Amino acid sequence: MNNVSLPVNRIYKDRLYKMIFNDKSELLKLYNAINGTHYDNPAMLTITTLDNAIYMTMENDLSFIIDMRLALYEQQSTVNPNLPLRFLMYIPDIYSAYTKDMNIYGSKKVQIPLPSFVIFYNGVKSQPDRTEFLLSELFHPTTDQPALELKAVMLNINKGHNQELMNACHTLRDYSEYVARIRTYSAEMPLTDAVEKAITECIHENILRDFLLKNRAEAKAMSIYEYDEEKTLRMFREEGYEDGERNGKIQATIEMCLEFNLSSDAIVQKLMTKFQFSENQAQEYLDNYIAQNS
Repeated sequence: MNNVSLPVNRIYKDRLYKMIFNDKSELLKLYNAINGTHYDNPAMLTITTLDNAIYMTMENDLSFIIDMRLALYEQQSTVNPNLPLRFLMYIPDIYSAYTKDMNIYGSKKVQIPLPSFVIFYNGVKSQPDRTEFLLSELFHPTTDQPALELKAVMLNINKGHNQELMNACHTLRDYSEYVARIRTYSAEMPLTDAVEKAITECIHENILRDFLLKNRAEAKAMSIYEYDEEKTLRMFREEGYEDGERNGKIQATIEMCLEFNLSSDAIVQKLMTKFQFSENQAQEYLDNYIAQNS
C-alpha cells in the first residue's frame, strides 16, 4: 500500500463514507438533501450510532436524532433485502438509551423520535434510483396485515443516479464521483495506482478536496481495502451461487435415479459420469443425501 499502514480492524470499522459523514456539518447537509429540510445548526444533531466497543454485537454506519426524528443510514455495495431486519435489531439499543431516564412502565405515554431508514447503494450491479424493502417481506408465513413493519429505502448513489439528491448534497456527489473514478482506473492499472490517481485528480478538481487533503493517507488505505473487499465478496457470492446451482443439479440427479429404482452402485456410476467425481466423492454425495432425507 505504498507505506500506508493502518490496523485492519480500524480500516474495516471506519469506512470512507462513514468517515466523511461523521462530520456533523456534512451529515446535516445530507439529511437536509434527503428530506428537503433547511436545518443550519449541526449542534442540533445527537449522534446515536452504535459502536461495538459498547454494544458487543451491534455496529451500524450512522444514526442520529434531530428535532425528534431518528435517522439510520447504511452504505452498501451489495443489494441486501435483509437490511430491514438489521435495522430492527439496531432500534432497540437506540431507543433503550434514549428512554433510560423515562418511566416506560407508567400510565403516561412517552415520546420517542420518529424513525427513518435509508440505505445508500453504490455497488456495481444496476439498480433503480429508489427501492423499498419491507420487513414484512421476510415473514413466513406471509400476511397482508403484519403486526410489525419496517420500511427501508435504498437510494442508488452511483454516478448518474438520483441527480436531484446529488445536486442538493455536493459532498455525496463528490463521493460518488470519487468511487466511480477508482472503479474506472482500476480496470486499467493496479488498484494502488488507481486510488492514487483518483485522489490526485479529485484534489486538483475540487472534489472532496478538503477531506482528501486532510486525510489523504487514511482515505487511500480505506479505499484500497474497501475496493479489494468488494471484489472479494462479489467473487465469493458468485462462487457460492455456482456451488449452490451445482449441488442442486447433483441432488436432482440422485432423486431422478431413485425414482427409477436404480441401485446405489448405479447411482454412484451416474454421478461419476455426469459430474466427473471419483467413486469416493460420488458415494459421499449419495450417503449425505440419504442421511438428510431418511
